[in-house]
Amino acid sequence: MLFVDSKDDSSLLNMHSSLELLQGDITTQKVDAIVNAANRALSGGGGVDGAIHRAAGPELVRASRALGPCDTGDAKLTPGYNLPARYVIHAVGPVWQGGEKNEPTLLASCYQRAFEIANTQQFKSIAFPSISTGAYGYPLAKAAQIAIDTIMTALETSSVEKVVFVCFDRKTLKAYQKAYQQWTAT
Repeated sequence: MLFVDSKDDSSLLNMHSSLELLQGDITTQKVDAIVNAANRALSGGGGVDGAIHRAAGPELVRASRALGPCDTGDAKLTPGYNLPARYVIHAVGPVWQGGEKNEPTLLASCYQRAFEIANTQQFKSIAFPSISTGAYGYPLAKAAQIAIDTIMTALETSSVEKVVFVCFDRKTLKAYQKAYQQWTAT
């Protein structure tokens, strides 16, 4: 786990924020909101999306379907139901098509929109998965860099105090650690 606290390096984060990178299960995070790597229909599916829907219970399926569809690059909010997190922000990432179909912009938009919702709702803590890197095939290193760049920029002016990137496996965690190191080197 990498933990960065503004008390340790105030040049990187605003004075009240922290960033954690960890390997684990996003459905167990005790934060104001977790972000779901959702499909356009917001109907549940495999991977992170399926795990969140199973852990939250059938109420989440009904609530998220009522909001759908959701455009790629956008996000919508539901209660968390049976999750430790009070809310779920459903963000629809792009399917990787070689990088020529606006995928980087759409992926960054997922993170930006989720952060906008968190700010509007005055959430203090939020947990993100690695959006689009599973079944949607986005190259992990590229996706991690976009995620870190977008979130670190958003933290500069946000009231969110804690951001957690919850990585499913060690390979994903290492990619996010490397992306964070590259961000701090610039």
